[in-house]
Amino acid sequence: MRIGSSIALIAIGLILALAVNFSLSGIDVQLVGWILVVVGIIGLVVSIAVARRARPVVPRDDGLPPRTRGF
Repeated sequence: MRIGSSIALIAIGLILALAVNFSLSGIDVQLVGWILVVVGIIGLVVSIAVARRARPVVPRDDGLPPRTRGF
């Protein structure tokens, strides 16, 4: 799950939980909406954490010797 799909799940879940006012037999639409919101938030946190770990920090090597303190 990527960031975009997580945000989409959160948006769809909030629409179902807060804006939809109908009922299906045996299904609580508001509960399904809140479940989608929670899953979307978890997916967003996980995808941001994975994206941060996937970008290694590489020191710049310009061919010069490292500077020392005290010049």
